[in-house]
Amino acid sequence: MTRDDIKDLILEIIEDIDDEADFDDLDPDKPLRDQLDLDSMDFLDIVMELRKRHQLQIPEEDYPHLATLNSCTAYLEPLLKEA
Repeated sequence: MTRDDIKDLILEIIEDIDDEADFDDLDPDKPLRDQLDLDSMDFLDIVMELRKRHQLQIPEEDYPHLATLNSCTAYLEPLLKEA
């Protein structure tokens, strides 16, 4: 899976969780939670969807790596390289 594929995957999951999410002004280096008004349950839904779709086990201590779109991509890239 390429970096662009991973970004698309994350945005697709967020859109599934919040169909009113607006990605037009999304800054890939700023926290997703702040920009998209995601709460902690939304964030857990993202993690659970990654588990469901790609059998990824993301430990809670790694959640900070999923803060921004770019950090999500960097963290997930080695885990999804074979996907």
